[in-house]
Amino acid sequence: MAFTFILLGLVGTVIFILFLSLGTKRVMDANREEREDMIKQIYQYAVAFITLIMVIGGGVFAFMSAADYVSPNTYVQTFEEFKDMKTNKYNYEKESTEKVEYTEEQLQKQYDAMVKQQIENTKQRAINGLIKSFGWIVIPFPIYIVFQRRINRDRKARN
Repeated sequence: MAFTFILLGLVGTVIFILFLSLGTKRVMDANREEREDMIKQIYQYAVAFITLIMVIGGGVFAFMSAADYVSPNTYVQTFEEFKDMKTNKYNYEKESTEKVEYTEEQLQKQYDAMVKQQIENTKQRAINGLIKSFGWIVIPFPIYIVFQRRINRDRKARN
């Protein structure tokens, strides 16, 4: 996922530099007022583009977090691994293994509680990610709207 954003950022940067280099010739040929207008346009388009990318990224992350909540993808050790870990406790101070006696029923209850807790933790992380993703949508979206309206207003004023 991070690779996608890095790739989008690189593509956006290349496009931005391309427009800047192509626009440099026009800027050199233009008078002062036209240059200021071009710089203003470039700034407005850059802000609109960046905020739009942020909103899209927030939407993607929100969808992923919602999917993680609905279907948690949690690694859970097998009951046999859990049983072995609980019955053969390793004492780090003595560097030896101690045998601890549990009934099969006790071990099963502890295992079920551990699995349930891991799934709940995964769901909680998904909710946390969803809230963070909404921040990536809610914060830049009004900025995008404002700059898009400015771009449209300036375009109508030029025509």
